Amino acid sequence: MPELEIHHESEHAIDPMGQRVGILAAVLAVALAIVTIASHRTHTEAIMRKSAANDAWAHYQSTRVKYHNLELGESLIGILGAKSEAAEKALASYAAQKKDYEERSRTTQADAEKSDQAAEGAEHRALRYDIGEGLLEIALVLSSLYFISRKKMFPAIGLAAGAAGTAIAITGLLV
Repeated sequence: MPELEIHHESEHAIDPMGQRVGILAAVLAVALAIVTIASHRTHTEAIMRKSAANDAWAHYQSTRVKYHNLELGESLIGILGAKSEAAEKALASYAAQKKDYEERSRTTQADAEKSDQAAEGAEHRALRYDIGEGLLEIALVLSSLYFISRKKMFPAIGLAAGAAGTAIAITGLLV
């Protein structure tokens, strides 16, 4: 009958530093996941807001084209020298429509500018999340190098990079 070897946990040296680095790596991984999700969501928000701004600008342009068409109609009536009752009705109608289109243009332009500003703000937040995400990735890799090299400088540098990445990502909430 072959001999059965029973290994006890106490036979292997417990590495307290390795345990701490393992916990650090887990915390960095959780922070990285949170910042990555925030970054992706913010990029999506920026795209949606930019799309809304583009739609508003297209609406603004179509309103301005209609306004200019009315001006063209007024000019043509003036050039042709039409003095009939129908021409007067058309000119009165054009004036009322121009007033309406002018108001619509102002409102639509304000909406488009507001959406542009919102998209720009989301992009600034996303950039901060991206930088934080990159630093957290670097921190995780550097901290993990401890397990290969057993040098304490790697988790120390990783901790510094992780703190910087977290701080920069948090500033994304304030922009």
